[in-house]
Amino acid sequence: YETTRLLKPLEANRKQMTVYRGLDHGLKGGHFAVHTFLSGVLHHESQNRPDGNVTIDQFIADEVGMETRFPSLTVGSEGGIHGGCQIAWTKSGVRVPPITGPAELFEKLFVSDSKERQAQKAEENQLQASILDSVLEDANRLSKRVNREDKQKLDEYFTSIRDVEKRLEIRRRWVDQPKPEAPFGKPSDRNTVQDLPLLYELLALALQTDSTRVATLEIGGSFLPQDLGIDKSYHGLSHHGNDEEAIGHLLTLETYQIEHFGKFLTRLAGIQDGERTLLDSTAVLFGSGMGSGNSHTNTDLPIVLAGGEYQRGEYRKVEAKGSHKVPLSNLFVDIARKMGIETERFNESTGVFS
Repeated sequence: YETTRLLKPLEANRKQMTVYRGLDHGLKGGHFAVHTFLSGVLHHESQNRPDGNVTIDQFIADEVGMETRFPSLTVGSEGGIHGGCQIAWTKSGVRVPPITGPAELFEKLFVSDSKERQAQKAEENQLQASILDSVLEDANRLSKRVNREDKQKLDEYFTSIRDVEKRLEIRRRWVDQPKPEAPFGKPSDRNTVQDLPLLYELLALALQTDSTRVATLEIGGSFLPQDLGIDKSYHGLSHHGNDEEAIGHLLTLETYQIEHFGKFLTRLAGIQDGERTLLDSTAVLFGSGMGSGNSHTNTDLPIVLAGGEYQRGEYRKVEAKGSHKVPLSNLFVDIARKMGIETERFNESTGVFS
């Protein structure tokens, strides 16, 4: 494939990734469809779906997350024009609140609780378990007296309870287990632009220490052009109207982001994971829920998939329209299966990506 300006920072990683064209979820909504990037389901249309608008990271975490201290890590900011990070959603339709900077992420990964705090957490876990048992008993009694419509709502409630039970079990298991030794001191939060390299480094360490096997990073509304010397708003630049100066500024911002994504891939490739590298063991997705900010379209999304079995150095164009359209969710099915999950479907998928 041709190395465009935005792919140029990934030239050193060319053989470690695959570039896709034509993938999307077939949705409209502009800003309000961006949150569907990892799900393919609009939040306001998810209420009557068995898995809601669950995102692929949480879908995978539900299956493999019991094996690590953190079933998943969601990193992002709470700034932006629509209420902060909306990259990750549970089956219950609940937004996963993000870790908002390197200081908080560092503490989660490397700072162990005191003995007193561990004992306090153990008591809190026991109390929550008792409350859950009581709630479950009440719900079971109620289920014998409700009609079909209410039973469906009750089933959703049971699903939520089971999700809480899983999280509680994980907390119990790890409450008194020491965390890995920190390779450096606790950092301070600066701004999203300056923090981006450190966030990538901490996520690499999270994977290396097997603290988690699922992580997402959203570069959102707090990524300020001013921190790269551009006195414009990011959102305003995305509506460039084909103005060459605005496009130039936008390319500067996005080149910076892609450069650090490439460095993250190189970092994973330099970490041994048994007889192979951590990049060989990892699927790393880079993309956006917006195909064009200028026209507010959510079609033909920019997708790069690196690591694992996606290290092909290929450009793949898929059928984007009509009855043979290949939705992005089909690729998510493939990722889940490569993570060892036996599934044929994910949300609006139509098959397994080949």
